[in-house]
Amino acid sequence: MTDETLKKTLATRNDLRSMGIKVSNVTLLRWEARGRFPRRIRPGGTTVAWFMSEIQAWLSERDQERARTHYAEY
Repeated sequence: MTDETLKKTLATRNDLRSMGIKVSNVTLLRWEARGRFPRRIRPGGTTVAWFMSEIQAWLSERDQERARTHYAEY
């Protein structure tokens, strides 16, 4: 996908689950309120979605965070 296409693509809850983001809706709402996860949009009715580009950026940040984390050796 090109960057422009990725910016316009929406991710649903099922898409998040398929990417490994398997947390409850309450947890997502809490993370969004605290600025720890991209904010959702409402394309219509009760449907919610997230911009795929923002989700990919969030996942990239988690990957960088993992690289900086030092785990104790046992």
